Amino acid sequence: MNLNNYYWYFKSVIPPRICDDIVKYALSKEQTVARIGGYEDKKLSKQDIKNIQNYRKSDITWLDDTWIYKEVHPYIHEANKLAGWNFQWDFSEPCQFTKYKHNQYYDWHYDSMDKVYDEKHGDLQKGKIRKLSMTCQLTDGSEYEGGELEFDYRNYEPHMRDEEKHLKKTNEILSKGSIIVFPSFIWHRVKPVTKGTRYSLVMWSLGYPYK
Repeated sequence: MNLNNYYWYFKSVIPPRICDDIVKYALSKEQTVARIGGYEDKKLSKQDIKNIQNYRKSDITWLDDTWIYKEVHPYIHEANKLAGWNFQWDFSEPCQFTKYKHNQYYDWHYDSMDKVYDEKHGDLQKGKIRKLSMTCQLTDGSEYEGGELEFDYRNYEPHMRDEEKHLKKTNEILSKGSIIVFPSFIWHRVKPVTKGTRYSLVMWSLGYPYK
């Protein structure tokens, strides 16, 4: 799919007080080891955890509170329009609050899946796919080092790869309360945090498959 805009961002739009409330609320809940595809519903062995952490290492908490959706949903709608994607979507999954501590990261991946959601996901998700991904910066970039969110557009032949053109560092969203929205099929990563802690909120918005 050819895109004029691979992401759209809003700088410092969520008030610091709201960001702090989300962090405090999420940290009061139980945190779990972040997982990857194939490990979602199974009891993890030590080897499973090692395999996951070769690829992704962070701590997460799931949030599905209406007040959080009300804060971020308007920006997902606005980005979808302003970026010219105009994807049809009508449901958002629970938010993933993520804590990246020293040496924690998430290597290259994309959020969309190769199959639509089935019955086990419930009526509101059944038959749909992830279309838009959103990340909200809950920690100011001055409070940690590393942890950069980067994109790789990957719409080129491998021998033509040029990081000057295809690797994009999203320095625009380093300030607290910034939001970035992008199509869920875009490759991205979070580089290792080298100092401090980075908190973020991730949300995926779903719709029926593209026609």
